[in-house]
Amino acid sequence: MVKIRLSRYGSAHNPHYRIVVADARRPRDGGYIENLGHYDPRKTREDYLKVNVEKAQEWLAKGAQPTATAKRLLKSQGVKF
Repeated sequence: MVKIRLSRYGSAHNPHYRIVVADARRPRDGGYIENLGHYDPRKTREDYLKVNVEKAQEWLAKGAQPTATAKRLLKSQGVKF
């Protein structure tokens, strides 16, 4: 199954996440199919959340399942489910 989920990057105590489309069997920070955006939970910049809405809609139409956190972030950016 293909999932839309968060992949962590950044240094220790400074988390940043990519919102990615990945095979559910891959590790959290392993390879992914496509990058849909990024998220900074510490909100250190004005653009702490950026999502490519069109690509997210395409992947949802193809059957990709978002995780709970990814779904919350996508919904806040206006992605329809």
